[in-house]
Amino acid sequence: MDEVQIQAGQAALSGNLHIPDGAAALVLFAHGSGSSRHSPRNQFVARTLNNAGLATLLFDLLTPEEESIDARTAELRFNIGLLAERLVHATKWAKQQEPTRDLRTGYFGSSTGGGAALVAAAEIPEDVGVVVSRGGRPDLADEALPKVQAPTLLIVGGNDDVVIELNEQARDRMRCEVKLEIVRGATHLFEEPGALEKVAKLASDWFLLHAAGSAGPH
Repeated sequence: MDEVQIQAGQAALSGNLHIPDGAAALVLFAHGSGSSRHSPRNQFVARTLNNAGLATLLFDLLTPEEESIDARTAELRFNIGLLAERLVHATKWAKQQEPTRDLRTGYFGSSTGGGAALVAAAEIPEDVGVVVSRGGRPDLADEALPKVQAPTLLIVGGNDDVVIELNEQARDRMRCEVKLEIVRGATHLFEEPGALEKVAKLASDWFLLHAAGSAGPH
């Protein structure tokens, strides 16, 4: 695994890039607050994707300074425009790096990062082939929703009633291929036994099907 620095305008973002041998695609992770790189849940999902032959880039959407502000105010995690802009910068960065420039790109967004992933996907459709949102807030993508072209999988916990409804409303506004998967018995963070494994498997299969251009898992 390589530690990388991504220049996003004025901000320098830290990331972890892992490229398995023969990787078929690259998945960028977008989290609502800057815990993206260190989130045990995201790291677990990333390992599952790596084992399926997918490269992963976990990076902090916020700088340490921004993160400390957000920890107090929670304002930046809802700044979807800022988060999407950082994701676009990271995508362009990956397209310029020798090991990743030829890989097809997908997004894995969690919480408000799910909204940011959809905004970014709508902005650079030529660079983003697939999106997965886990317990996400796709409703926050608002006007970008009908513009998304990338096949999108929305994964929600079965006991996360409010978020289910927000995801259903977002799905109904989208014009691309979109699927809503409800993980029974799971709450917002998918902390129940087996819930995160289910998320990781659904995500892995969706990325393999759409980003890697294969017919799914081999």
